[in-house]
Amino acid sequence: MNEGFKWAIPEALEVGTDPLRLRLDFHDQAVVMHVLEKMATTVKIVSAMDVAHALAQQLSFSSGILPKETLWWTNTSGGPVVAIWQEPKIHRLALQEQALGEPLRFKLPMPGLIFLCRPGQAPWVYAAKRRPTKPKDLVYRAPLCNVFEDGRVCPGSHKFPLDVGQIPDSFFRSFFSATADLRNRSQQFPDTVVKLWKFLDGKTTYNMKDLVKHGTVQDLMQGASR
Repeated sequence: MNEGFKWAIPEALEVGTDPLRLRLDFHDQAVVMHVLEKMATTVKIVSAMDVAHALAQQLSFSSGILPKETLWWTNTSGGPVVAIWQEPKIHRLALQEQALGEPLRFKLPMPGLIFLCRPGQAPWVYAAKRRPTKPKDLVYRAPLCNVFEDGRVCPGSHKFPLDVGQIPDSFFRSFFSATADLRNRSQQFPDTVVKLWKFLDGKTTYNMKDLVKHGTVQDLMQGASR
């Protein structure tokens, strides 16, 4: 039988050993628990999720004060993610087509947008026809430059704030470029979203029928930013 842990304190204090009561062995496909008692050892396979839940009972989580338009909050392996809704509105955007040239200036109507935000990091962004209210609601590809196919924003040299509530505005204040995945962000202009920007410039409303489907809210909640 294991004698237990011996404390690194003077023996004169006569503090006994701390006996080993339980051991967990993590294998590639299983977790084996050993319960050590005085006369016998019980061995059984346990769920890694059960182990995680047992340890998590000692932890305390808090989201803190969330931005006003928060849709949901998720704690992921990469850190907390806050989903923020932005109502349809007109944005002033700058597109840097040439490194040394003057940027093109646009005044564009945009649909409602969902931003998945982590402090100080580039967000993920998607479009929606209305504010989501249930997991099965559809989400669409954001009709924007600097966004990859999975919705992740290409930050370039732009630095995003630690305050997640400021990330959507920070995104629109950055200089855009004709990079990332420009295709299939518009039904009318599938080859490049830049043509859509030039078509929308100065207009006051966005045609929701032009959006390209991406997935559902549940897809975003289950791992779009993990």
